[in-house]
Amino acid sequence: MTELSYLAAVRESYDTVAVDYLKRVKTPAELDPLSRAMLGAFAEVVLASDRGPVADLGCGPGLVTAHLAELGLSAFGVDLSPKMIELARQAHPGLSFTVGSITALEIGDDTLGGILAYYSTHHTPPELLPVVYAEFQRTLAPGGCLMLAGYVGDGERLRPSQAYGGHPVSYESYLLPADRIAELLRQAGLAITARLVQEPEEGMKRTIATFLARKPERS
Repeated sequence: MTELSYLAAVRESYDTVAVDYLKRVKTPAELDPLSRAMLGAFAEVVLASDRGPVADLGCGPGLVTAHLAELGLSAFGVDLSPKMIELARQAHPGLSFTVGSITALEIGDDTLGGILAYYSTHHTPPELLPVVYAEFQRTLAPGGCLMLAGYVGDGERLRPSQAYGGHPVSYESYLLPADRIAELLRQAGLAITARLVQEPEEGMKRTIATFLARKPERS
């Protein structure tokens, strides 16, 4: 299968910024109270269902993956950037991290008790989000839980030339309305169980939406 063209830009950009990204990104302990609470709620739901391990998709340097493990989950990370995976393995040698794409996961059907997609889908062109959400639905076990979080907007398309300390980047970001994301998740066969929308406050530049969704049980 020929790689989708945008993935090369994302991989190369994050390989370039990885070291400075790790210096600048917030640790889970530094997140705002609501974001920390949603991660905690996700962990509780997955632990209670006991359906399988949790995949942190777009894990970056593994900070949130490690946090999920500290909360008692059997968590592993997947990221498109080999440099990010290298940093994650160095910092968290007791956890598993692999290079991979959320558009074609090397994970079996009905395998995962949970998926965390934490600020990791916004580089996906909107027309390809159904492909990504279908992979979430495919790999989750019946009754498994998805947590999807990220910035939302009114169909904005962002094309930064630099990021994380002035490094050149070639990726693009797409900010969709929260209602549109919810619609696409439902179309993928996932049932939304909770939605939190955080309006911009001091220290926040954009609106954040967090979704919890479940793969229905088989009848």
